[in-house]
Amino acid sequence: MELQIQNLSKTYPNGVQALKNVSLHIPTGMFGLLGPNGAGKSTLMRIVATLQDADEGSATLGDLDVLRDKDAVRKVLGYLPQEFGVYPKVSGMALLDHLAVLKGVADAGERKELVDALLNRVNLWDVRKKDISGYSGGMKQRFGIAQALIGDPRLLIVDEPTAGLDPGERNRFYNLLAEIGEDRIVILSTHIVQDVRELCTNMAIIHQGELRYAGSTDEALQALHGRIWEKTVEKGQLQRYENELEIISTKLVAGRPVIHVLSDGSPGDGFDGAEATLEDVFFARISA
Repeated sequence: MELQIQNLSKTYPNGVQALKNVSLHIPTGMFGLLGPNGAGKSTLMRIVATLQDADEGSATLGDLDVLRDKDAVRKVLGYLPQEFGVYPKVSGMALLDHLAVLKGVADAGERKELVDALLNRVNLWDVRKKDISGYSGGMKQRFGIAQALIGDPRLLIVDEPTAGLDPGERNRFYNLLAEIGEDRIVILSTHIVQDVRELCTNMAIIHQGELRYAGSTDEALQALHGRIWEKTVEKGQLQRYENELEIISTKLVAGRPVIHVLSDGSPGDGFDGAEATLEDVFFARISA
């Protein structure tokens, strides 16, 4: 199954154009949707998740028309939004059982088997009787994945899933998503570059509602091979370099700015060649 998006556009009543003729081809596997906050990622995900209407364009999931066959799409869709509500004084097992009922799993025996399997899959079995309010941030996100997997969806959308997680929980979440993405479409919408590099072979970058890149992560990196230059400068020199060179990123290391410059040839002046990272790809594309 593949997700085909063609020329999607969306403008809100306040005049903000969140999407501008976005077209994407998303195959089975992990797909990273990368962009800064406010880029239009969540709008695109809500449209694909049948929660919002587009002004123009089309989207198909296999033979399904995403924009028109919403009930059919929802039967094969799992969705973990950036923020999702739970009943805090209910155990993980009880809430997952309740959500399974709402998703149409009527048989009690089938439902118990499903809930047990999902809790084991997301490594929450040992805390299945604990109230959701006692779950850590990572546990809540794993619970969110469990509820999204009810019905064995063919398309899974996760929106900013690792924001606020500590490194250990983030790694556990990476492993879980990688396993889930082996046999279905998983769209990972995030502003965290590391998430995409760790998990996805294909990606897109959206900025100001426009598609700035679509393709493999390896191809994106190869396009910058030999074109990234790095130098540590004094703070007082930064303005001069900004005026003279195409600086794509600046970060402070030990109190001094380290700048990355995009150039087909060496800028000289003490710059060293640097291996391109996906962060360089991201900044180069959104600054274009």
